[in-house]
Amino acid sequence: MTLNILFAARPERWDTYASPLRQALDQAGIAADLSMEHAPETVDYIVYAPNSDLQDFTPYTRAKAVLNLWAGVENITGNETLKIPLARMVDPGLTKGMVEWVTGHVMRHHLGMDRDICRSDARWEPRTPPLAEERSVVMLGLGALGRAAAEALVGLGFKVSGWSRSPKAVPGVDCLHGEEGLKEALSRAEIAVLLLPDTPATRNTLNAETLALMPEGAFIINPGRGPLIDDAALLAALDSGRVGHATLDVFRVEPLPEDHPYWAHPRVTVTPHIAADTRARTAAETLVENIRRGEAGEPLLNLVDRELGY
Repeated sequence: MTLNILFAARPERWDTYASPLRQALDQAGIAADLSMEHAPETVDYIVYAPNSDLQDFTPYTRAKAVLNLWAGVENITGNETLKIPLARMVDPGLTKGMVEWVTGHVMRHHLGMDRDICRSDARWEPRTPPLAEERSVVMLGLGALGRAAAEALVGLGFKVSGWSRSPKAVPGVDCLHGEEGLKEALSRAEIAVLLLPDTPATRNTLNAETLALMPEGAFIINPGRGPLIDDAALLAALDSGRVGHATLDVFRVEPLPEDHPYWAHPRVTVTPHIAADTRARTAAETLVENIRRGEAGEPLLNLVDRELGY
């Protein structure tokens, strides 16, 4: 039997994914017709990007699952026409990229690299940087990305705490959860990394009240989601010195508007949503593994809980 797989994403994504997906399907021994133009009633699986033209899933009566191309699913979980299983993207290539980006920026702030490298005043000021074991790093979010980044930081010797809404266990990480756990985590956060999903429960996780819990001069690194931070509260915390520096890769509005205060703030580093991206080859293998599982009657990987929003 030949499966009909609909690729529902923008045309430039088709150019990137068509060949890797076909190669992964061939390697898995799955006979499939991959196309952007299948009639809805003939589709078995939908490879999907939330910014595609497909927003009404009602006609896809035969489809068995929607396989998201993005790690984030906040733009699709509220779609009431989507009744079939939804799997989010957990791409090994994306995970590796995120770990490298997070590790690099943690080390930058930990070692005070800006102080030593970004200078032109000809002042010779030798100093001894701290060791990783002397620095407390907190990972807000212990999903696939947060866990991988936390484990990498543990491997470098940092004192790593992690926070999540529900209890988690990560080797070498002091895992906290719930409202009281968040307060405890932030009180330790000399460096805080945000890798939470964007849900109603996580928006403005960092606000005036929670920022006030952090150690004086703490560093914030956000490669997760823009709405996790109350922008006005963060700017006030930066101005007061409560937060020493914020490295931000994601924002409520993207591209970040040219007149946004973050651009000109001396204690903010803006990067243009580059912390991690899905790699076509490894993402294709993940998508095809879920198709194989669907056909074999096995549980799909990375299923989304619609109530939790991730």
